[in-house]
Amino acid sequence: MARNIQSLERAAAMLRLLAGGERRLGLSDIASSLGLAKGTAHGILRTLQQEGFVEQDEASGRYQLGAELLRLGTTYLDVHELRARALVWTDDLARSSGESVHLGVLHQQGVLIVHHVFRPDDSRQVLEIGAMQPLHSTALGKVLAAYDPVAHSEALEADRKAFTDRTVCGVEAFEEILDLTRARGYAADVEETWEGVASLAAPIHDRRRMPVGAVGITGAVERLRKDGELRPELIAAVRDCARAVSRDLGAGRF
Repeated sequence: MARNIQSLERAAAMLRLLAGGERRLGLSDIASSLGLAKGTAHGILRTLQQEGFVEQDEASGRYQLGAELLRLGTTYLDVHELRARALVWTDDLARSSGESVHLGVLHQQGVLIVHHVFRPDDSRQVLEIGAMQPLHSTALGKVLAAYDPVAHSEALEADRKAFTDRTVCGVEAFEEILDLTRARGYAADVEETWEGVASLAAPIHDRRRMPVGAVGITGAVERLRKDGELRPELIAAVRDCARAVSRDLGAGRF
C-alpha cells in the first residue's frame, strides 16, 4: 500500500484550517491547531505562499488563503457549470444527429473531454470523459485554437504530430484553417486524427463572450458526409447546440 506524503498532508490540513473559522490566523495559532512545531509550520506556509495558495498580511503577519486557490476553484466551477448547462443540449444533439457528442475544454496543450454522450444505438462504445485530444487535428481542438488566444499559442508551441496523411502540421496551413473556422463558425476533422472518422465542432462562449469550450459530434465519415461534403444539417445542429449552451451561460445571441 502506498504511503501518503506527510508534508502534503500537512499543507492540505493548513489550507482546510485557513478555509474555516477566522479569516486570518497567526503562525502560533496554525502550529498549535495542527500540532506542529513553529519551524515546520513556517516552512510549509512559506512554500504555500510562494505558490500563491497562501497570503500573509504585512501589518499583522497573519495568514489567509491566496488568490491562486480562488483561481483554481473558479476554473473547477466554470467547467462544472459548463457541463451542467450542456447536459440537455448535448443529449438533444446526440438524438438529432445520431452521433456521439463530446464537450471539451483547453487543458495542458490539449482538449480535455469533460462530457460525452454516446451515439444513440446499440453499438459498443467506451466512455471518453477525462480523455485528451490534440489541438491541431481535432474539430474540438481547432475551434479552441481559433477562438481562444491561449489555446492558439499552445497549439503553435506544441508538437503538431501527423496522425494520418491528412493531418495539417505546417504553421501557415494551420493558421488558414483557423481563419476558415472563425469565418464559418465551426471546425471539421475529416480523417485528420483517426482513419475513417470525421467530426464537427463549434465554440461555446460565456457571459463575458469569452470562449470556454467546444461541443461537437464524431462519427464515421460515410455518415457525416454526403456526396463528398459534410452534411449541412449536421453542421447546423452542432452550431445550434453551441449557441444554446452559450445562451444558457449568459452569452446572449451570436
